[in-house]
Parts: sequence; C-alpha cells; structure tokens
Amino acid sequence: MDARILIVEDEPGLVTALRDRLKKEGYAVTVAKDGTAGFDLASRERFDLIILDLMLPGQSGLTICQKLRQKGSAVPILMLTARRQTMDKVVGLRTGADDYLTKPFKMAELLARIDALLRRAGHAASAGSSLYERGSVRIDLKRTEVTREGHVVPLSAKEFQLLAYFAERPGETLSREVLLREVWGYDATPSTRTVDVHVAWLRQKLEKDPKDPQLIRTVVGLGYRFAD
Repeated sequence: MDARILIVEDEPGLVTALRDRLKKEGYAVTVAKDGTAGFDLASRERFDLIILDLMLPGQSGLTICQKLRQKGSAVPILMLTARRQTMDKVVGLRTGADDYLTKPFKMAELLARIDALLRRAGHAASAGSSLYERGSVRIDLKRTEVTREGHVVPLSAKEFQLLAYFAERPGETLSREVLLREVWGYDATPSTRTVDVHVAWLRQKLEKDPKDPQLIRTVVGLGYRFAD
C-alpha cells in the first residue's frame, strides 16, 4: 500500500497519533500544521487523499477545500472537526469534502473511511483512459478532469466518481441503491437523499438548464440515466 496521504491538522497529539498509525498501515504520510502550508503542499504535490481539519490557523479547512476544487483537483478529502452541528457538515460537503468525521473518533473508523475513499478514487481513475463528451461537457477519466465549454468544472472527488460511474454506463437506468453501493460503498441504504443531493449538485454545475436536465435524467420511480 503506497498511497500518499496529506494530514492538515494543528493538534500536536492528534497529528502524532494519525501519522504513526497511518505509517504502520503502510501509507506515505506528509503533515502540514496550518492551513497555508497545507494548501501549498496540496497545490504543489500529488496526494491520494487529504485529511483536513475544519478549524486551522492561516486558512480554514473549508477555504482550502473550496480552493482546491476550484483549481480542478479531485483528490478525496476527509474533513475532521470537533463541531457537531449539521450545518457544518452540509457546508463542508457542499464545499467539496467527500466525507466527514467528528472528533473524537475511533482510529478503526478513520481507517475504514480512508480505505473506502481510496478504493472509490482508484476505481474511478482506473476505469481508464476514456474520454466522454456530451454537448459542451467533456469528461476525462484519465486526468480526472471535467470541463464545460472549455472551462474546468470544480468537482469533489465523490461528484467526479458519481459522474464517471454514469459516463461509463450511458443509457443505463441506475437505481439509487446501486449508486450508493458502487460509488459510496454502502451495503445498506442510509438515505436515498445522498444520491439525489449529489445529482442535484452535478446538474447545477453541468446542465445548461438544471430544471430540465439533458445529461443526467431522472427515471421516475427507478433512478437516473446518463445520456447516451
């Protein structure tokens, strides 16, 4: 296991615990102890996953996440926070985080989240060297890049993975349950809204008219279908 993980965290004790455990698991670990250093590292170097604290000196985790997505980065981001309010989670996910873990947490849970995010990202990237074009939207799976009318569209890793899954199955009706299992790795169905919300975000970013979507269509009572 040679995945590179960037930890952006300013609590010394947590940094030590995370770094030591992740290294024991075989990951290559880099640490930044403030937001500015974390963003600089994430912008200059390639990482397979970023563990990002919400509250940081220099720049907040939300700001870093948003700026990385605006640059076109689809690296999976796992956000950590001591806050428990639902609104913080919603803001974090809308900004582009792929998962959310509230402190204090069990190391086993963190490792499970990391494994799931890396597996999903690996699936999307290895799905190949294919290029998909639908109207003004261009999806490059090899480069993990999406453009609309020639401009890079900032997507979270999860949004990209969902779009890639759709693009590889044009014309196929995909249920929410299938999407949750294949893209999120959920065996059970925690909430069908998870899929609906991410589809809505994709439509806002990619459709000419999100209220009359042509790229990702709703199949009433069954799920969604990507244009073929």
